[in-house]
Amino acid sequence: MRIAIIGAGNVGQALGRGWTKAGHEIVFGVPDPTPARYPKLKAEQLKLPAAAAANAAAIVLATPWDKTEAAVASLGEVSDRIIIIDCTNPLTMTPQGFGLALGFDRSGGERVAEWTKGAAVFKTLNQTGAENMAEAARYATKPAMFIAGDDSAKKRIVMQLDSDLGFEAVDAGPLSSARLLEPLALVWIDQALKRGRGRDFAFALVRRG
Repeated sequence: MRIAIIGAGNVGQALGRGWTKAGHEIVFGVPDPTPARYPKLKAEQLKLPAAAAANAAAIVLATPWDKTEAAVASLGEVSDRIIIIDCTNPLTMTPQGFGLALGFDRSGGERVAEWTKGAAVFKTLNQTGAENMAEAARYATKPAMFIAGDDSAKKRIVMQLDSDLGFEAVDAGPLSSARLLEPLALVWIDQALKRGRGRDFAFALVRRG
């Protein structure tokens, strides 16, 4: 599958490595596709966002939250054929550290859906750190990765993409469940940055017996 990753920071590049290993074709959409700015990427992978998205079967938003609306606007038209995977988190800085810029009555994922009318939007790959994106298969127990979205047929494709990275893909219900998944990301961030756990951990589902 041809996947356009919008943003080439730590998360975007880690997802690119993971999906490349799984056999997918990756292009990156960035505001300035100068190869010298991204020495770990191939020059032919770097495009302006609209060019990256033009022939992609899936578009992945891997941008800081405050850059996401502009990134979406730079994609050009997105149609109902396009899958948009939103792995952003609507973070803001508070006196206590990172917090959510949006509350429980609205999620970043739902806001992305408002900006991309006609596309099937899924919230996933936001619940762990970039360090785990390409390394999920190294865990003895598969890390869980929840997926929220409204299109059941396209959700199966997104779940397979998560599985290709080494995650246990878990259906979290409709896109409105992004209101639960975005706070879950804050639990990971709090454990990693405040509780001394570091970044080499992930959440998993464990069953009795």
